[in-house]
Amino acid sequence: MTLKHYLKTSLAGLRTNKSRTLLTILGIVIGITAIIIIMSLGNGAQNLIVGQISAMGSNVISIHPGRRPTGPSDSAQIFTDSLKEKDYLSLKNKNNVPDLIQIMPMVYGGETGSYDTETYHLTIFGATNYIADIFDISTEEGDFFTDEDVRNKADVVVIGATVREKLFGTEKAIGEKIRIKGKSFRVIGVLPKKGKVSFFNFDEIAMVPYTTAQQYILGIKHFNELILEAAPTANLDAVVSDINRTIRENHNITDPEKDDFSVQTQKDLVGRISTITDIFTAFLVLVASVSLFVGGVGIMNIMLVSVTERTQEIGLRKALGATNRNILIQFLLESVTLTLMGGIIGVLLGSGISFAISEILSQTLIAGWTYTFPINGAIIGIVVAGTIGLVFGSYPANQASKKSPMEALRYE
Repeated sequence: MTLKHYLKTSLAGLRTNKSRTLLTILGIVIGITAIIIIMSLGNGAQNLIVGQISAMGSNVISIHPGRRPTGPSDSAQIFTDSLKEKDYLSLKNKNNVPDLIQIMPMVYGGETGSYDTETYHLTIFGATNYIADIFDISTEEGDFFTDEDVRNKADVVVIGATVREKLFGTEKAIGEKIRIKGKSFRVIGVLPKKGKVSFFNFDEIAMVPYTTAQQYILGIKHFNELILEAAPTANLDAVVSDINRTIRENHNITDPEKDDFSVQTQKDLVGRISTITDIFTAFLVLVASVSLFVGGVGIMNIMLVSVTERTQEIGLRKALGATNRNILIQFLLESVTLTLMGGIIGVLLGSGISFAISEILSQTLIAGWTYTFPINGAIIGIVVAGTIGLVFGSYPANQASKKSPMEALRYE
């Protein structure tokens, strides 16, 4: 028998019970659909995060207080107050970090802001005017605070689009004063609708000089982060080495294992984020794969039922000269065809749902989210579906091939 004849016979067998065939492959369809959706959305999230990080520039370096966690016991290290004004001034000194172009201290927290009778919970962001360059943002109305405002701890604030809408509605915001933690701040700038940039939602932000935030809002003397920009031609490894040496000297640290700070380049961050999202996606795919196993068991059961129902057909085919091998291949091919059909339907359905979800996310919730078709996921899904058909169809096909033609013909 030729492969064409085997396929024709297998398809004819599947068509005799269309409803049962569709119900049989449902488990495979659900499993592959779930895998495609998870991988597509996982890739979309990874691309969005990596894109936002990369937008800051490859020569941007961030310094965080506390040792970089390597396990659960180190988690408390990220909440230390190890970065101080002395570190900022030392790093700003060109003798310590020759390839440094700019450095910006950052502090952040949450507080309630009010204007007249309106209140709104704000994300407080303390920085310098360098924030406009590092995050590629500009004001829609007014302007940013100046270096002089930072030095004088000025009570000025730049607000996000959502903050403006919630507190002022359609009224003018520039020049008005909002109250944050009992102190009045004059609005000097309003940001356009921006959404999230590098994990910060700039629409919900109240941006003030970092000195003002430390003194009047957060009540701290340390920094939550230091962001540095190195020269485009600089060797980042050398810059990181200069940063480590400078802060270790300030903190009297001789053993790098006892660092109370961590230095991170954009390349490091992208690699870490990619690893996390890959692991998370793989875990979810593993969970979704359970339905594939269930679908495989269902196919084996249905194929056994099919073998029983077609006992006389098997006997007749053997009486006409079909060999055990012919019968084995026919039923095995039916099983593989079933799962491949489920795999293809699952890929198409999963891609359609993923595209719809991506469009909804990009239009309503997360600007910049793009649809990603997981080619590897589609290939793996179809290969796995075929393998399931082969594995779970082997036993029923083997049972069919072993039937005696005489007993099969007498079966009722």
